Amino acid sequence: MKEIIGRQTEIMRLTEYMDSGKAELLAVYGRRRVGKTFLIKRFFNEKFAFYLSGAENAGKKQQLFNFTAALNKYSGKENPVVKGWQGAFIQLEQYLRSLKGRGRKVIFIDELPWLDNAKSGFLSAFEYFWNTFASSKKDIFIVICGSATSWIINKIIKNRGGLHNRVTRQMALEPFTLSETESFLKSKKIRLSRFQIAECYMIMGGIPYYLEQLEKSLSLAQNIDNLFFKSNAILRDEYSKLYASLFKSPEKYMHIIEVLAKKRKGLTRDEIVNFSNISNGGGLTKLLEELQLCGFIAINNNFSTQKNLQLYQLTDFYSMFYLHFVKDKRGTDSAYWSSLLNTGKHKAWTGFSFELLCQMHIAQIKKALSIGGVVSYTSGWRSKEAENGAQIDLLIDRNDNIINLCEMKYATKEFTVTKTYDADLQHKRNVFMDETNTKKSVHITMITTYGVKRNEYRNNIQSEATLDDLFLP
Repeated sequence: MKEIIGRQTEIMRLTEYMDSGKAELLAVYGRRRVGKTFLIKRFFNEKFAFYLSGAENAGKKQQLFNFTAALNKYSGKENPVVKGWQGAFIQLEQYLRSLKGRGRKVIFIDELPWLDNAKSGFLSAFEYFWNTFASSKKDIFIVICGSATSWIINKIIKNRGGLHNRVTRQMALEPFTLSETESFLKSKKIRLSRFQIAECYMIMGGIPYYLEQLEKSLSLAQNIDNLFFKSNAILRDEYSKLYASLFKSPEKYMHIIEVLAKKRKGLTRDEIVNFSNISNGGGLTKLLEELQLCGFIAINNNFSTQKNLQLYQLTDFYSMFYLHFVKDKRGTDSAYWSSLLNTGKHKAWTGFSFELLCQMHIAQIKKALSIGGVVSYTSGWRSKEAENGAQIDLLIDRNDNIINLCEMKYATKEFTVTKTYDADLQHKRNVFMDETNTKKSVHITMITTYGVKRNEYRNNIQSEATLDDLFLP
């Protein structure tokens, strides 16, 4: 197997599935550019019994031609191009039967949703192939993959027809963590400090394809200018392509994303309805569920457990950066990002984005606080009081009768707790305890880039974590 950066959990799972001794149908899904195809090809070293990738916007005739070309390549025979998918899968079955006794046979069908165009009959033919042949063969291992996550979830994993409960395994491929991002950049000889890697992550997220575009000879700011703000910048037009690749009709999904981008702390469902003018019904439920499954939004539960107070928050760094700095910026100076460094606008963005970065690395924070083995759940909290109230973005509610009230601060040096800020922290803590009537001890926890400076107010903080801790594996 060629070297794969990160993805240790996924590699372990793939190895386990390969050794299961039974037929497997694995569905791999995740957003565009996250590295699904790369992982499968590298893990299997491209040694497939059969491999086919759907072609975007191609009709049934072209897709079947591509299928036959692939089958001929792997079988070494000249199979005729058939008129329908039922016949195509019969040809594939005949070929696989001829490989009897050759060990595990891996069939990889990439971009599966593109094969299932209108009235193609692809899905019913695939169902029949799996149910009548492949599912009974212990040596068959089928991997299906696609960026159109909503299609994979609804048409395959939640299928109510012939594929109902037939998928034996599923794997949602997530963006890199900070630790994996650091390893990836090092493998590309891109030398950035952890502070710079964090800022890079807050722009692109841990998306391998985006990170791949960085040039090692340029500074981070120069790279961002090249990728987003120069004429024909490669990531300038990625936004519309991203959502179009995931959703058949992306407009409503994008509208919700753009509404959430304006309210960085998140919105309740009722607030989304008010700001988006999308009716509060099953249609909205589906939109929100699919955006969550695709990793674009997350639900920040309210400590009170009241469902109507759950906050939906935009968690896709690329979308957030695009909407705040790139959209409608046609004709902007090609060095726009470099010119923003150390400005108030840049400082405000880094402050909020660092909070999100922390929320996306909760496991690392728990490990740094030595509570990784303690049963706990995370949430946010909003005070009921309009005046003199408080909002807490991250609480870690632990089974050992402690609640960590987490404050996240991005700074270029050690963070100094002033008298005013200390009073604000104590106010938040007191309002939270009074309104929730919690009997647990509430510990103030600071999560900063370079730690908290020692002074007379530092003793009011019970624990802390730093940027380096977010890089824990």
